[in-house]
Amino acid sequence: MSAMPDDPQRRHFLRSGAFCTLAAGLANALPAAAARGQPSPIARLRSGRVAGQTEHGIHVFRGIPYGGDTAPRRFRQALPETPWRGVRDALDYGPSAPQNGGEGPGSEDCLYLNVWTPALRDGGRRPVLVYIHGGGFNNGSGSDALYDGGNLCRRGDVVVVSVNHRLNLFGYLYLAQPGGEAFADSGNAGQLDLVQALQWVRQHAAEFGGDAGNVTVFGQSGGGAKIATLMAMPAASGLFHRAWTMSGQQVTAAGPRAATQRAQRVLDHFRADPETLRTLPMQMLLEALKLRDPSRVEDTALYFGPVLDGRHLPAHPFWPEAPAQSAGIPMVIGNTHDETRAFLGGDPANFALDWDALPAKLEAQQYVDLPPSQVIAEYRRLYPHYTPSEVFFAATTAGRSWRGAVEELEARARQGAPTWAYQLDWYDRGGEADRLRAHHTLDIPLVFDNPGQPGSRTGMGESATHMAAAISDALLAFARHGDPNHPGLPRWEPYTLPRRQTLVFDDESRLADDPRGGERRLYRQAPFLQRGTL
Repeated sequence: MSAMPDDPQRRHFLRSGAFCTLAAGLANALPAAAARGQPSPIARLRSGRVAGQTEHGIHVFRGIPYGGDTAPRRFRQALPETPWRGVRDALDYGPSAPQNGGEGPGSEDCLYLNVWTPALRDGGRRPVLVYIHGGGFNNGSGSDALYDGGNLCRRGDVVVVSVNHRLNLFGYLYLAQPGGEAFADSGNAGQLDLVQALQWVRQHAAEFGGDAGNVTVFGQSGGGAKIATLMAMPAASGLFHRAWTMSGQQVTAAGPRAATQRAQRVLDHFRADPETLRTLPMQMLLEALKLRDPSRVEDTALYFGPVLDGRHLPAHPFWPEAPAQSAGIPMVIGNTHDETRAFLGGDPANFALDWDALPAKLEAQQYVDLPPSQVIAEYRRLYPHYTPSEVFFAATTAGRSWRGAVEELEARARQGAPTWAYQLDWYDRGGEADRLRAHHTLDIPLVFDNPGQPGSRTGMGESATHMAAAISDALLAFARHGDPNHPGLPRWEPYTLPRRQTLVFDDESRLADDPRGGERRLYRQAPFLQRGTL
């Protein structure tokens, strides 16, 4: 917009008290964006109107409430958001859920979502893509820069949504057995928040130019695990129509006895009963995240995650079979080739292992009860060129991260459900990237077409741009048609047994039958045990 001409009378008017009074009144009456002289897209929601902003042609609404403050209903299912009058600004992300770490301490008033859309109320019936963030079930939020949906909107003419929900003990502390019926929702409150968010999306899809009958949920790590759990929750049935998970599996949920033992550890720590926990200060409750887990499987911090409560989650998500309610939902299940380099690559010693030190390292980190000597011998047979450190990262990835994906893929294949598998082998070769390789989270900026966003480790070269285009176009094709194939990829066949077709994303992507089949057969010698089940 061109600058206004310099006018002494106009300058006098701008400085006058009359104008200041008028300006103050307008600022109070208008959304912040409009008060700054910028046009504000206005969305009409069930609880009131919200004003967003337009960024490079995409309307963006941040911090829209989809539920009420959860503090008064701690450990219970949330209520809808409180209606408001006038126009509410939706310019800033809402608070993250209570948590420790960089995004903490957060707030119990955390039920907010964010929307990116090319248009409002135009009858466009665009696919709606809802991103569920990772961070396990303990931390994270939908406001990371890598989750910005603008590029996906521009690339595919879709609506993108990201969401916050309750985490850790606020979302998954199972108090039903010690606390009774009043706490029946407690073990899956975080999942119920996601159900409520998806109900909100269904109600408002048309307002944002989207199609309520074509909703794709996608998520990485804990986000993928939450999606796998939603696929087995009756309350989520019909709320989404496609599912795309990245390095996130939930084969089994926490058993009620194990979940109760964890809850008892929290109660003992605070010397409290369930009712008392409702009133303790939020930050005091966060102390419980440092308690050690009673499980004998791993020595880790206290586990929180979905609970087999017989109420909201009547069966394990993917054991012994895939959930029948989701058999008709097309699903993509993907992992990265070098997952655990993200978790274990921070210790320089792990890159300098010798064959004598490797067995003890594997014993502690592979989370599978197989003799380390047997595992090492098989890896040396399969990959004779591997160093001890390469065996360590490969074995921990196969034993900890990848196995759950294989379990889900095989369950879906037995069910005959439409499913596609991918493995990300690509990384930006050279320099520091050669240490972490195709690590956990590397596919996030690729699927969002956000290689240039802060936090991305993809680099900005031609190879990264090409890979981001290949993966984001696959997501967009999947959201639109229920099939991830597009002209930029080799033919991607659904996953079937015994072939186990998998698209390997790399500079030269290819379809492979049963990649890492030797590793898969090795780890099948021990039963799969999802973390937190026992």
